[in-house]
Amino acid sequence: MKDKILSYREMCDTEKVQTLQRGMNYRMNAEYSVILMSQRSNAPYTDKIYDDGITIEYEGHDTPKTASVVDPKKLDQPVKTKTGTLTQNGYFVQAVKQYKKEQRLPEIVRVYEKILPGIWSEKGFFKLINYRVVNDGNRHVLRFILEETEIDFSNNHLTENKLKPRTRVIPTEIKRIVWERDQGRCVLCRSTDELHFDHDLPYSKGGTSISADNVKILCARHNLSKSNKIE
Repeated sequence: MKDKILSYREMCDTEKVQTLQRGMNYRMNAEYSVILMSQRSNAPYTDKIYDDGITIEYEGHDTPKTASVVDPKKLDQPVKTKTGTLTQNGYFVQAVKQYKKEQRLPEIVRVYEKILPGIWSEKGFFKLINYRVVNDGNRHVLRFILEETEIDFSNNHLTENKLKPRTRVIPTEIKRIVWERDQGRCVLCRSTDELHFDHDLPYSKGGTSISADNVKILCARHNLSKSNKIE
């Protein structure tokens, strides 16, 4: 569920894997891919949310550090390995190229974001619609463009819900402020499990995602009972 608050273990359990070591995971699930992002100051990559509130720019990943690769940040981000197989970057690039040639629908990507140490939040499902190669002043890096989409996911099958209004992504900094303000608890019952970031006034009714005053933490029970109603 979008904006659900998760521990690392809960995130792995959601995806039915033992660990999530990579930030990019092409077709981890048969229905979609998974990426982990971070906008924290010490994050290894430059990820960002556009001002439109529905678009993410996600940086590709570096060559793994090895005995022969001391500083991956000096190397162009790879699309293929030394043996010619696709890297995770390569799979995402291939998906975009096939989509642009109308050979397939856009890849659906489930996005999780690190908010604080040990605290993650699901950002929801996005369409992978484009990529570009940019020079960061030192080397060439990949930037993937993902656009938010409303997905109904049940019984391990996803369907795009084009009738459901899209909601703006809650910025990372707002989530950090709200987490600390609400002390990591539901504001109504003080529960600490099954938590979500929730819009006080829904975006569909004119609420904003860019103010902590309009976002609060609710447990699953209170989040579902509120639904899309104005309290």
